[in-house]
Amino acid sequence: MANGKATDSKSTFRRECSVSINIHAKPEKIWALLTNAANIPKWNSTVISLEGRIALNEKVTLKSISSPDRTFNLKITELTPPTKMVWEDGFAPMFKGVRTYMLTGNADGTTNFSMKEVISGLMLPMIGGSLPDFKPTFEQYAADLKREAEKN
Repeated sequence: MANGKATDSKSTFRRECSVSINIHAKPEKIWALLTNAANIPKWNSTVISLEGRIALNEKVTLKSISSPDRTFNLKITELTPPTKMVWEDGFAPMFKGVRTYMLTGNADGTTNFSMKEVISGLMLPMIGGSLPDFKPTFEQYAADLKREAEKN
């Protein structure tokens, strides 16, 4: 459902959180917002800072409100404009995070945006309890993107 409410699921070695929302804008406009690293912290209240260039096989560093004392070093592993982008960190099989962004254009000119993060690995049972609840952050991210993309 594209209602902006996040869902999550957990098992011993896998945790997944996802959100989707319908945005009254074309995929290309939303894609431009998602791939302009310098501007993301200006419209996205869940991001403290984002440095680097969002391009295939490039690395970016991110600070998030969900873990403000940690810097995430992320690699863009898939980039298919204007529909799909994947960021990864960590190293399998011990601990890996994969975030996937998807944009699906609709005939009425709106776009379904979805974001999913899968955290997995052998270390997850040991550190899973220290990970924050991602649902509020995912919901805020989707709401911020919708608000920015729907501006005229």
